[in-house]
Amino acid sequence: MSSLAILAGIFEGFRITALVTALGLLYAIPFALLFGIFQHFSKGPLRALVTSVIEFWRSSPVIVLLYAFYYSLPAFGIYLSAIAVGSMVLGLNIGGYGSQSVRAALQALDRGQSEAGLALGLSRFNVLRFIELPQAITAMIPTFINQAIQLIKGTALVSLITLTDMTFRAKEIAQLEYNPVGVYSGLLLAYFIVCYPVTIFGRRVEFAFGKSRQKINEF
Repeated sequence: MSSLAILAGIFEGFRITALVTALGLLYAIPFALLFGIFQHFSKGPLRALVTSVIEFWRSSPVIVLLYAFYYSLPAFGIYLSAIAVGSMVLGLNIGGYGSQSVRAALQALDRGQSEAGLALGLSRFNVLRFIELPQAITAMIPTFINQAIQLIKGTALVSLITLTDMTFRAKEIAQLEYNPVGVYSGLLLAYFIVCYPVTIFGRRVEFAFGKSRQKINEF
């Protein structure tokens, strides 16, 4: 099998890789924003609870979580599809890391701005919505893009729970062709082809946000 044929065979699993990535982002982004904000503003037992949830998803090995949710939950009468388990586990794992970016970005802001907003009569929610988050997002973007790439690469693990993604297809081809060097080199190239445009897109988004923020500050 030629190199192009191997690469084409690997990309037959791209639909699953893309689907798990897209669904994973639907978990990761809300989790990162909500828990990062809650961790920043909460205190006492509530902060401890929020931090515990974040650390569970952030610190647990993804491969163990995949096995636990896919193979262990049916013993308790809970059945989730491989797509649901893969996207949820990868998304919440990445979301745990993302929440720390949100928290750090909010902590880095000048408190005087939020105090001025409160003094002008804005509610705490509106201060967060109109003053703090728009500024924090600019700082979050580079990290969020990196974590989106980590999510794409992390989808390689879903082959362990029977999903026919690009890695699963590479394993099948390697077994048929007895050419692990060529096949797994092709797999590396495939992930580069998928991830590099995300990197370029992220740089453009970061530049656009930075430029718009600079115009606002000049105004």
